[in-house]
Order: sequence, then C-alpha cells, then structure tokens
Amino acid sequence: MIHYHGTPVGGTRRGVEEFLHGRAALVPYPRPEDMAIACEVCTSVVIENGAYTFWKQGGSMDVAGFMKFVEEWAWHPTVAWSLIPDVIEGSEADNDAMLADWPKTVFIGVPVWHYHESLDRLERLSHEWQTVALGSSGEWPTPGTRKWWERTDAAMRVVCNKQGKPRCKLHGLRMLSASILKRLPLSSADSTNVVRNGDRVFPAPTRTQRMSVNARRIEHAPRASHYRFQPKQSLLDLTESFAGETNGFKKSSNGFTQSLFGPETTDDDSSAFGGDGD
Repeated sequence: MIHYHGTPVGGTRRGVEEFLHGRAALVPYPRPEDMAIACEVCTSVVIENGAYTFWKQGGSMDVAGFMKFVEEWAWHPTVAWSLIPDVIEGSEADNDAMLADWPKTVFIGVPVWHYHESLDRLERLSHEWQTVALGSSGEWPTPGTRKWWERTDAAMRVVCNKQGKPRCKLHGLRMLSASILKRLPLSSADSTNVVRNGDRVFPAPTRTQRMSVNARRIEHAPRASHYRFQPKQSLLDLTESFAGETNGFKKSSNGFTQSLFGPETTDDDSSAFGGDGD
C-alpha cells in the first residue's frame, strides 16, 4: 500500500524536503513546484492531471501542456505513473476518448473510473488496465458518507472476485483515510489532508513536524488485503464509524476539527499549502 501525499507542501524549501523525504508524493499539474524535489527525495511520485482542481475551481485542462509535462518527467525513475486526462463530470464517451488518445508506449497511465459512471465501464477498465483509479463524483462526491459506501460496495462487487480480491490494482483518489484503508483493498491512495492540516492539530514545534506526525498516523494504519462484502446494515455502521472523519481527523459539532489522535483546533482551510516556517 503506497500513501501518496498531495503537494504542494508549502512552507520553506527545507521543510518541503524534510517532509517528503522517504515518502510518496502526488504532484498536480496545475501546481508543479514540488516536482523536482519530490523526484529526488521521494520513494515514488505520481502525476495528477489537475482534473479535480478544474472541477472545483472552474476552467478546462490544457491537455497538450499536460502531455508535455508528463513527457518531460516520464524518464525519471521515481515517477511511477500519471493519471490520464479526464473530466470528472464528463460523459463516459468523453473520458473513453481521452483514454484512446493516451500514448501507452510512452508512459504508464492510469484511467479514472468516476462514481457517477456505469459499473459496466468499471468492469471494462478493470479488464483492460493494470491499475484503475476510483474517483468520487456525481451523487457520491464525498468519501465516507452512507451513499458513498453503498456505491463503493457496488463497485467492489464488480471489480473483486468472490474472495474480495480485485482483478486489477486500485488507487483511491482522496481516500487516504484510516477508515477507508482498513476496508478497501487499495494498492495506493492519495490525499492533501496532511498538508492542509499541518498547521493545526499537534503541538509539535514546527509545521513540518506536525505534518510528519499526521502522516505517520495514516501510513501506519491497518489496511485491507481484500474486500469483505457488506450487508446494508454493516454499511450504515461503516458510515457511523467514519462520522465526519477525514483522513485521520474528525469534525465535531462545535465547528472544530479534532484529530483522532490528539487535541482539537479550529477547522478552516486558510492555511492550506501555507503556514509558519520550519
């Protein structure tokens, strides 16, 4: 199981190197400033195409520019693969067309199955590709909700055999959560949660140390080797156990974010990708 921490990390250049050293990183095409240092100090790097950023903030992907960026870094031995360009709320035909344009002989690409797409497409992708990324979307945009677990259970019944073993490797987009990792047989997952919460949870002296503590909690959490098919009541129990948790943090009713392993602090995104020095 590979834990990919989303970048950019923010803070000082020294802090970026200290946090990423020996870890795995996901570098988004719209924010590539940590790409060079990640390739030098990380154990594995994947390239994210920026679809999530465009989905949340608007705009459209510069596919030609993205492909040039991928070709520039594909040679580096630390770079494992890239997400193939996709449109999160696009049609299956739109996303299949992007898969058809991907130069398989140049670089390893990973297609995204979006939760609003048909299970037939997921089954087809799992037969055609070595790795498939799972992306929450449509009626299921937020990992951990009851509806999301129901959709995930349906997906696992398609992509896994009777023993719960997936026929291809699965990558969980925005799924780097202890509650998810211990139940889904993911080969890898990513999240920007550690970076976004690096300024506010633990009383460690520096932001880099706080991020490292948060990251270790996730990286050492139990993870599933196969999927255990769940009845509907068990899916409800999964939702309640998640109960607002996001990658190791639990949202309480008073507007605070409480670490599952430490004190609580105010929950806002003002420090995302930034923060104090190291």
